[in-house]
Amino acid sequence: MKDGVNGVALGVFIFFFLAVTVLGFLAARWRRAADPLHLDEWGLGGRSFGTWVTWFLLGGDLYTAYTFVAVPAAIYSAGAGGFFAVPYTIITYPLVFLFLPRLWSVSHKHGYVTSSDFIRGRFGSKSLSVAVAITGIIATMPYIALQLVGIQAVLDVMGVGGGDSTNWFLKDLPLLIAFGVLAAYTYSSGLRAPALIAFVKDALIYIVIAVAIIYIPYKLGGFDDIFNKAGAEYAKKTNGVPRGSLVTGPKAQWAYATLAMGSAMALFLYPHSVTAVLSSKSRDTIRRNTTILPLYSLMLGLLAMLGFMALAAGVGGKGYNAQLAIPQLFENMFPSWFAGVAFAAIGIGALVPAAIMSIAAANLFTRNIYKDLIKPDATPAQQTAVSKIVSLVVKVGALVFVLTMDKTVAINFQLLGGIWILQTVPAIVGGLFTRWFHRWALLAGWAVGMGYGTWKAYEQSSPKQSHFAGNSDMIPWIGEKGYIGLTAFVLNIGIAFVLTLVLNALKAPAGEDETVLSDYTTEAEPTPAGPADPAPGTAPGLPEPAGA
Repeated sequence: MKDGVNGVALGVFIFFFLAVTVLGFLAARWRRAADPLHLDEWGLGGRSFGTWVTWFLLGGDLYTAYTFVAVPAAIYSAGAGGFFAVPYTIITYPLVFLFLPRLWSVSHKHGYVTSSDFIRGRFGSKSLSVAVAITGIIATMPYIALQLVGIQAVLDVMGVGGGDSTNWFLKDLPLLIAFGVLAAYTYSSGLRAPALIAFVKDALIYIVIAVAIIYIPYKLGGFDDIFNKAGAEYAKKTNGVPRGSLVTGPKAQWAYATLAMGSAMALFLYPHSVTAVLSSKSRDTIRRNTTILPLYSLMLGLLAMLGFMALAAGVGGKGYNAQLAIPQLFENMFPSWFAGVAFAAIGIGALVPAAIMSIAAANLFTRNIYKDLIKPDATPAQQTAVSKIVSLVVKVGALVFVLTMDKTVAINFQLLGGIWILQTVPAIVGGLFTRWFHRWALLAGWAVGMGYGTWKAYEQSSPKQSHFAGNSDMIPWIGEKGYIGLTAFVLNIGIAFVLTLVLNALKAPAGEDETVLSDYTTEAEPTPAGPADPAPGTAPGLPEPAGA
């Protein structure tokens, strides 16, 4: 690490940061509609984004600063196991191609702003809707915190903030400034701000990756030397255990595969993913995006290689914070001016998803807790005002998380968030294709999945790690370690299936479905607020046939 402040890199970083700040505030006037106080406008960008804006928004939303830092950091720390992020972002797109257009269509028809809105309308259950909303909010909070961790890592490497300063205010001042700017333009411009900034963020990331994958291997003597040096580092043992490996070992393959599959199933059910999807202007926009978003997976594969390069370049040492490995690699290998560009890519890569996540969490609170439980007659303007305030509260909570807790705590809770989000699959995805599941059965399955997943994650500890420090455990029926979230999901869906049989046999009230079959398959114009008419020949409260 270079001594003192890297002035050139810091100057370039500040230039780009100021540029996107201006864009963030100008975004309030970008495609501004006649009624800017409606939640559709502030929270969903007017549902007006086309293919390219949606592509950049989803890319900026899903491939975050934490991805930029953590994926290669996982490779740096343990080897091939960290590559699970690459196949899971490939697997996810064929899966979401099947259900995201249906979610968009029914949400467009009924004016749903969140996935919990859909749950309430489909199953006629506020309890299930609130459960899904709370899951989304608590899973999103540590995710926002990790974006701030990404900014903090860059600032530390540049020599500003962090470090050994005993004055906590001066130490964290740069992060506080970044947070303040993020909060201000998100409050002012809503989803339009990250949508516009995402163009800059993604352009910078693609430029940095393209240069890094050519320039750094050239400086290190080629990929042969990189892999040889990385392999030698992984072979070094601590207490008789190798650091990692270039190839996933036989005992880790079930954990690798189930983690990839479970992560793929959960990715687009995070509130920020749903928010970006519902902001698009057509069903075809969603379909086109699921076919071109895998380009980001190509970038992610190249990005993961930086972990091997950091090892080969001799970054860090015993006890080194792996989260700093890639920013430090950039500072060591690049000229200062281009290191500043790379740092700006990571920093802006944190601002975009953090903004979308805070908006998504605010929308969930406003629509599914405030409006449903506290003030049912809230006007659109009142909903927007509440969402703006809650988006600030969420960001403050994430900032407190970063400033007061060990960074590994935020990472562990984000891993736990993935387990939680996976438990919403039966209600959301199942509800898009069938009304067969009973609302109470889905709620019971969700509770069992949440409880089991949290309990098993809590048990993952070691002398050097806190609780919630892992996400794999023994799968009872195969005797191999696998992803806790997927095991909890199997229990969840099993409980929902069995209880649905029982509750349907007992003719328990199923709740009124305000949707009809055509709502899921058309580009129909939205209807005025209020429940839709039941399908011809059906009565409210009775399940529709499978496929609805």
